[in-house]
Amino acid sequence: MENNLYKKSYAFAVRVVKSYQYLSDEKREFILSKQLLRSGTSIGANVAEANGAISKADFSAKLFISYKECLETKYWLSLLKDTDFIDQKLFQSMYEDADELAKILYTILSKTRKRS
Repeated sequence: MENNLYKKSYAFAVRVVKSYQYLSDEKREFILSKQLLRSGTSIGANVAEANGAISKADFSAKLFISYKECLETKYWLSLLKDTDFIDQKLFQSMYEDADELAKILYTILSKTRKRS
């Protein structure tokens, strides 16, 4: 698997954790931010699991979970923005990162499934 995807998903997870810390410490928001924490860190965790996949089907399944977690993360980011817990600048930056990960994952999944 592309080492680039692992690096990008790990860096995104670090941003998510820091955002969670900010939201819980500064904004006193615990519910939506916890959802963001779960989905945003799950992206990279499933990419890491895909690296150790024992079959093409296992590889594809883990990346599909990562893709779905990206979509969920974008949802939570939008909700946090629209409820004024995060500003437009933070939202835009994180949303673009999540969207980039989703596009990379979708491309890999499309190529993997065509070969199967």
